[in-house]
Amino acid sequence: MQDETANARDEAAEVRDEAAEVRDATASVQDAPANGSVLRPVRLPTAAEEVADRLITAIAIGEYLPGERLPPERELAQILDVSRSTVREAVGRLLAVGIVDIRRGRNGGAFVQESWTSASADAVRRTLLPRWAEMEQLFDLRCLVEGMVARVAAERREPGDVARMREALDRYGSARSPHQEHAADIAFHQAVVEATRNPQIARLSHDLLSRVSLGFPIEPYDGAPAVYQRALTEHGALCDAIEAGDAQRAGEIAQGHFAITNEALREVLARGLGENRS
Repeated sequence: MQDETANARDEAAEVRDEAAEVRDATASVQDAPANGSVLRPVRLPTAAEEVADRLITAIAIGEYLPGERLPPERELAQILDVSRSTVREAVGRLLAVGIVDIRRGRNGGAFVQESWTSASADAVRRTLLPRWAEMEQLFDLRCLVEGMVARVAAERREPGDVARMREALDRYGSARSPHQEHAADIAFHQAVVEATRNPQIARLSHDLLSRVSLGFPIEPYDGAPAVYQRALTEHGALCDAIEAGDAQRAGEIAQGHFAITNEALREVLARGLGENRS
């Protein structure tokens, strides 16, 4: 009985000692200076700041080109799953740094002025760096999937599909502005996807595009002359392979062709990181 009483006293003493340690630790935190390293305030970005960063990055990687109008406020809110007031505030931030210009009237809206300003490097880093490991995985997956899309298109294409590819290819070759090039590029790849005759394949391709493009279902576009010439050559070779029913060749071309987008995003991130060091 005496042993049990002694054990109970020892356990009670241990509990008191632990409680004292907790009190001492709490007091040290409460007494720490406001600018100390114990509990510094954590600043979280607002929804409008995050949307602004994503829009700036989307413009930097060529989803929306100078002279193009951004989607209407209601559409952007739906794409990004935020309120219209959040979109309005985000676009206001782009206006403040000179990336867009607001035009009034029936055909008005937010029009892209510059693809890169002094605000772009910070936005690109904040948007791309936290998700870069996932982006690299998506690059790999998308090239594999688009190779499969091209192989299926080569196996199932019909004369009308090839005609649409040729039409888009001609428009791409005769384009006189980056905006025309971009539109023709989108039309060409849409014709390839439609040639698969499978809406689920089309949905998979669209989903991967949206994920690579930060939620915006638009292919990034690099209008540099060398990139344009490479794309023009590869479009032609891909169209030839699909028309000939050469599934293996079509898949190989498409898998390499979609690396253009991957390279463009890597270059934009590198530019953002380079400006951070300068």
